[in-house]
Amino acid sequence: MSNSGPKENHRRLYELAETQGGYFTAHQAESLGYRANKRNYHVGAGNWVREARGIYRLTLFPRPERPDLLRWWLWSRDRSGEPRGVYSHQTALDLHDLTDLMPARIDMTVPKGFRRSAPIPAILRLHYDEVHSGEIETIHAVPVTCALRTILDLRQSGEVSPDLLQAAMQEGLRLGKISQAQIQAASRNRKWEKPMAEISRGWAG
Repeated sequence: MSNSGPKENHRRLYELAETQGGYFTAHQAESLGYRANKRNYHVGAGNWVREARGIYRLTLFPRPERPDLLRWWLWSRDRSGEPRGVYSHQTALDLHDLTDLMPARIDMTVPKGFRRSAPIPAILRLHYDEVHSGEIETIHAVPVTCALRTILDLRQSGEVSPDLLQAAMQEGLRLGKISQAQIQAASRNRKWEKPMAEISRGWAG
């Protein structure tokens, strides 16, 4: 709980929201000194917009390009109030501009022990796995699996054709989203060596 004055709390909240496209959670606000009565006051005064249960947005902050991604990422908060989701699979492939597919649902990878008391929204398709920091990039102010991890996840799931993934690999290399060093490291990784070999079969990377 913050012991700072109102001006300092506002500055810190703005700095936090700035990294999240103007969005923040009730837990994050409370950690900066905004208890429930203060949160209700700011919503009533028009300073904040309540976007969903426990999720707010600064009214005057410029609207982000993909507000849906920010809202669902903040939805993925754990019991400590920290968002744990990473956009992945077909959603990540689309965010990397490596496909023309238009996924009907939003793919998000969460830790294996992730639990929410509320039902999982129908728009989300959760995958339970660990994603290391080196496999994450930031796009539209949210975490997204890097291009190579995205392709490997899709090869393991079998939901996208090998031809499409090979094309995505070549495009990722051309755009500099995938490096030969990443490919070599994945080929030596016991978790990824098989899908990496399957994608590379018949194609000289």
